[in-house]
Amino acid sequence: MLFDDTYHTIKAPSEGLFRDKGSKFLAFAYPITSDAEIKEHVSRLKAEHPKANHHCWAMRLGTDRSVFRVNDDGEPSGTAGRPILNVLLSRDITNILVVVVRYFGGTLLGVPGLINAYKHATIDVLEHASVIERSVQDVYEVAFAHEHMNEVMRMVKDNQLTVLAQDFDTLYRMQLSVRKMKVNEVLGRLEKLPNIQINYLRTV
Repeated sequence: MLFDDTYHTIKAPSEGLFRDKGSKFLAFAYPITSDAEIKEHVSRLKAEHPKANHHCWAMRLGTDRSVFRVNDDGEPSGTAGRPILNVLLSRDITNILVVVVRYFGGTLLGVPGLINAYKHATIDVLEHASVIERSVQDVYEVAFAHEHMNEVMRMVKDNQLTVLAQDFDTLYRMQLSVRKMKVNEVLGRLEKLPNIQINYLRTV
């Protein structure tokens, strides 16, 4: 079986809504690339919805889908963040934050009702989102003498690599984004060049 080097995320922010017994559950989905973005989105929603009773959320991060966090924000434990996350898991979406803002309608929903509401608010926001497939990319910095520029650029073109940054000092330095399944092939070709330096930077 080939290594699957793709993942699904959302292209842009989206909004959804679920109502039950007078309570409104406003759902907001955001594409994210780091957990530092969570506070910014949640703080903005709290400022925009100061009279809401709860701002619950779940996030998933990483091309290997390994990082996740949930927050019930005062709802009974396991009734808000976890149902949101479960939808993200079932849809296999990562690099995403979903925040559900609840306005209490006066009638208690009970644990099953809350789980159902946060689940369906999340389903609705994803129905309104544009889900896209991305390929996992490894980013490398390569440094080489100027006379090898043509060989490197030919390889960049042949393998449809993305040049993220470049600068020329005594050596030419270039940051390349390489699709995961092509890494061995690309590095093998680069390493044949004399005196080339290759450093792995990150996976995106």
